[in-house]
Amino acid sequence: MTQYQGEAAYEHGSGSCTGVLVTNLGTPDAPTATALRRYLAQFLWDPRVVEFPRPLWWLILRIILRIRPRRAARSYARVWTEEGSPLLVISRRQAAALQTALQERFGGPVEVVLGMRYGRPSIRAAMEQLRSRGARRLLVLPLYPQYSAATTASTFDAVADVLKSWRWIPELRFVQHYPDDPGYIAALAASIREHWAEHGQADRLLFSFHGVPKRYLHAGDPYHCECQRTARLLAEALELPDTSWQATFQSRFGREEWLQPYTDETLKSLPGQGVRSVQVVCPGFSADCLETLEEIAEQNRDFFLAAGGERYEYIPALNDRPDHIDALTQLVARHTGGWPEGGADWSEHADRESREASRRSALAAGAAR
Repeated sequence: MTQYQGEAAYEHGSGSCTGVLVTNLGTPDAPTATALRRYLAQFLWDPRVVEFPRPLWWLILRIILRIRPRRAARSYARVWTEEGSPLLVISRRQAAALQTALQERFGGPVEVVLGMRYGRPSIRAAMEQLRSRGARRLLVLPLYPQYSAATTASTFDAVADVLKSWRWIPELRFVQHYPDDPGYIAALAASIREHWAEHGQADRLLFSFHGVPKRYLHAGDPYHCECQRTARLLAEALELPDTSWQATFQSRFGREEWLQPYTDETLKSLPGQGVRSVQVVCPGFSADCLETLEEIAEQNRDFFLAAGGERYEYIPALNDRPDHIDALTQLVARHTGGWPEGGADWSEHADRESREASRRSALAAGAAR
């Protein structure tokens, strides 16, 4: 028999709210080999992330977890802050800013909570927090502008796993993607223009997206097409000629072919093509993290300069910029259309005496309480 955990008894006339679950990939608890081993075990065992026969992958993963955590811990240590992991720190600021913006926009009870797909705070813990606050309508907002089964669909899996144990399922909506959202594109364009105003333009602007194995594309994953769409719209917004920008893919892992062109190999080749200065922005990352701060801002800078490049600049992610928060606010507003304003239902605003009368009627009709 299914066990429904943590259910509070229903009370007639109790208030409710709209919950917004903001999610991102996640981060280890500390820049240590032990913490990385725990984090990578959870991340790399997800069948959405690594689509490989489980028994064979289990053997391979055991080897990876003996070698990779120590090296990854050194990388994390280079970007770790006094407050903790950059991704977690920034994600918390994003959730807090979105909470404020939604309250100002709607005026009703809206609760925003952060949950990470891997590591802490977990999606389960975030959803339990929303349930304890009376969230009867739930919007899941994965901060992945471009859809991939390895990220967005994996988030849905995690949410569904939690809901399997709930007796009262909230009304559920899910932001699948937003690669061409006008507010998102405008915020990216504004961040690049601001960088240009301070540093000037470079010979080439790279839009570097996280890579996935090429076979995912052939299996029907739309990620590659959505990355290209974002890059094209962003180039159009910036009025860039085709020769001055390029979309590339970073962070490949293992020996199989991933989406190309590869960011690192592109940067190594550009000086030989006469490109002396490069600026790189990562439109698929909503918050700066290891892949942007260490891989792009440091490692790939070294590749370009060692190959003969003269100037290399990383343009930060949107993070908690006001225009990014405004774009996310508009996104939430569109996806909660038709729900009571700000997530509030009649019980939040009704006269207290009317609510009590309704409760008495329910009791008289045989309700438990």
